[in-house]
Amino acid sequence: MADSEVLLRRVPSRSSWQRARKARPHLLLSRRCRRRFGVLTRGELRRLRRRLQRAHALGEDWKLSVNAGAHVAEKCKVRTSSPPTPDSPPTPDSPPTPDSLPTPESQPTPDSLPTPRREPKPRKKSASRFPPLSTNVTQPTRDLGSGRVLLLLPPEDAFTFSGICRVTCIYGQVEIYGHLIKQGHPARDVFSAYTHSYLAIHGVNFSEPEKSSRELRREIRALLKPHMKLDDRDWALHYFSPQCSIVLLERLKSPALDFMRYYECSSYVFLQEHTPVQINSDYLILKTIGIRRQKRKKGLYLSESAVYALEEIASASCDGCPVVLLCGPCDSGKSTFNRILINQLLNRLPAVDYLECDVGQTEFTPPGCISLLNITEPLLGPPYTHLRRPQRMVYYGKLECHSDYENYIEIIKYVFRDCKRESPLVINTMGWVTDNGLLLLVDLIRLLSPNYVVQMSAGQSKIMPYMTPEFVELTDGLYTKSKPRKYRGFSIEEFEDSWEFTDEEKDSTPVPAFTRHKLLCVYSEFLCGKNEKNRARYNKVFRDLAVLSYISQLMPPVLDPVSPLLSLTPYQVPFNAVAIRVTHADVAPSHILYALNANWVGLCKILDDIKGYTRGPILLAQNPICDCLGFGICRGIDMEQRLYHILTPLPPEELKTVNCLLIGAVSIPHCIFINQIFPVSTRIKILKCRSPVCIFHEDVLLADFDL
Repeated sequence: MADSEVLLRRVPSRSSWQRARKARPHLLLSRRCRRRFGVLTRGELRRLRRRLQRAHALGEDWKLSVNAGAHVAEKCKVRTSSPPTPDSPPTPDSPPTPDSLPTPESQPTPDSLPTPRREPKPRKKSASRFPPLSTNVTQPTRDLGSGRVLLLLPPEDAFTFSGICRVTCIYGQVEIYGHLIKQGHPARDVFSAYTHSYLAIHGVNFSEPEKSSRELRREIRALLKPHMKLDDRDWALHYFSPQCSIVLLERLKSPALDFMRYYECSSYVFLQEHTPVQINSDYLILKTIGIRRQKRKKGLYLSESAVYALEEIASASCDGCPVVLLCGPCDSGKSTFNRILINQLLNRLPAVDYLECDVGQTEFTPPGCISLLNITEPLLGPPYTHLRRPQRMVYYGKLECHSDYENYIEIIKYVFRDCKRESPLVINTMGWVTDNGLLLLVDLIRLLSPNYVVQMSAGQSKIMPYMTPEFVELTDGLYTKSKPRKYRGFSIEEFEDSWEFTDEEKDSTPVPAFTRHKLLCVYSEFLCGKNEKNRARYNKVFRDLAVLSYISQLMPPVLDPVSPLLSLTPYQVPFNAVAIRVTHADVAPSHILYALNANWVGLCKILDDIKGYTRGPILLAQNPICDCLGFGICRGIDMEQRLYHILTPLPPEELKTVNCLLIGAVSIPHCIFINQIFPVSTRIKILKCRSPVCIFHEDVLLADFDL
C-alpha cells in the first residue's frame, strides 16, 4: 500500500480514470465513468453527485480509508457536518485537505462543479406511545369516555361478555347470535343476561377492497373521525391488523331497563354476579359501560348437527318459503335455536313469520298467548328484551293445556289461518312430549304440514321417539287417526277415512295436510341452569320478567326518574261496555269482580253484540276464541259509578274496539305491589284525592305501605 502511494506521487501524469477506478469500491462508482473528470458532461456530473449523496446517506464512515478518491468528493462539494479546521490534523472521520494531494493540471477547479444539496439525516424512529400488548390479549379495548369503549376484534375470534350494551360496527363485519352486523349498519342493542347463555361478538372474515396500506389507513381514519379524538384514532391504527373489525360499544339506557331495575324482582338480572378477585385495566374499561368480559366456554356453542340444520334451512329459504317446526323436551334449546335461526334468515330475507304454540314460555308476548308474528328485526337477547306486536294473538289464559286440548287446537287453527306464506314460517311447540303431549304434537304436525321438523335433544332431556314421516303417519293423535295400514294386501275398511280432516278443517289450513316432511335431529350443547328441581322457579321468574317488560311500556319515552304505577292515570271503563270471563277456573258470578280486581287482564275483541245490557257486569258463559289487542292491569273497581279502572299501554283508538276482558292464570309480579316507592309529596297527593280514579289506591295498592 505504501509503494502504491509513492508511485502515485511520482507519476502525477497518471490518468484520472485510473485513480477513480482505484477508489471505486469506496465511492460506489460504476464502470461507465471511464473518462477524465475534466471533460465530464453536466448529466454525468449530476449522476456522479447523486451516487456520492447516496453513499453519504448510508453513513459518515464511508470516507474512512479513502485516499486516492478523496479529491473526487472535494471536487463534487460533498460537505461534511463538521469540516476540519486548517490547523487541526486530519482525523479518521474527516478526509485530507486538497492541499495534501497532487491536483492534475487537467482536473477542473472546484468552482466549476455544481454544488449538491445537503441531504437531511434519516430520523430515528421514536419509541411508540402505546405499550405492546401481552401475549394473551388479542382483543384490545380503549376507553373513549362518555360511556363508550372501542374494541378491536381479529377475525375468527370471539368477545364473550355479560351485561347490556349498544354495538356499532365501524369497520369490518361481526356476528352476534347468528346476526351479521356490517360496516354502515345501524347500531344494535345487545342483552347478555346471566339468566341465559352469554352472548359473544364474533369476528367474521370479509372481503377487503384492493387498496394499498396507506389508502386503507386513510379510509379507517375517516371512518373513526366522527366517533373519537386523534389520540384514539392513532391507538386504533397502531393495534390494527388485517381483517380486523373495529367495534364501538356504548352504554345502553332506556325507560324499559330503568323500569325493570326499579323493582327488586328483576333488578338483579342486569347486574354482574360478583366482583373478580383480580381487577385489571380491561375490567375497569368495560365497567364504564356496564359489561364484563367472560370466558368463552360460558357462551353459546353450536354443535355440528345444529350448524348443519341451520345451513339446510337457510339454503332452502333462499328458494322458497319453508315451514319449520321445532319440537323437543323441556330445556333442550328450542328457543335458543329459534332465535339463531331467525337471525340467520334475516341476514338474507326481509322478514320471517313466527307461530307461537308454547303458552308457558312465549318468545314475543306475555305468557298464556298463542300468536302469529312477522319478525323484521334481529333477536339479540332473552325473550323479555324483545317483545313484539303480534299480527294476530289469542289469549289462551293458561300456562299449559292439560285440561283443554280441543280449545288449544282450535285457537292454533284460528291464528294459523292468517299466515300468508310470503316468508319462511318458524313454529315453536311446547316441551311436553310425553303421553298426551306427544299425541298432541302428532296432531300439530298433521295440521300445520311443515317442510322441516327439527327435533331437539340434550344430555339430560327426556327421550322421545323420532318424529319421522312414517311415525307421524302411522301414529294416532288425540284428534286425528293414523293412515290405514295394509296387511298382506288387504286394508281395514273401518279406518280408511278416519284419519282425514273434515272439509272445514281442510279449508282452514293454507297448505294441504299430510305432506311428508324432512326430519333434522339436533343435539344441543347449550348451557342451562335448569333441572327438575328448579325448573318451576326459573319459569316463574321468566314469566314475571315478560310481564314487567310489557308493563314498562307505560313509562314515558324520556329518561326521567321511574314513575310508580300509582302515579299513572288509568282509563275508566263502564260495566256495560265490556264482557268478563275467567278462562282458567270456574268462578261464581257473585265473586267475578273479586277475581278481576288488581289482576292481569287481556283486552280482547269479540264478535258478540253486548250493547243491549244497561248495568252489568256482563259475564260470558264460555271461553271465546277472539283477537287479543293487548293487556292491562285492573287498578280498581268503582261500584258507585260502575266503572273499571284499567291501566294499559294501548292507545285510545284501539281501546274503543275492546269489548271483552279475559282473566287468566297469569298473575302480576308481587314486587309491583310491595315496591311502589315514590316521594312523600306524591303519597300525600294520592291520599287526599277522592276522585273515582284514585278510590282503589287506598283500598288495595296502598294497603302494603306504611304511610
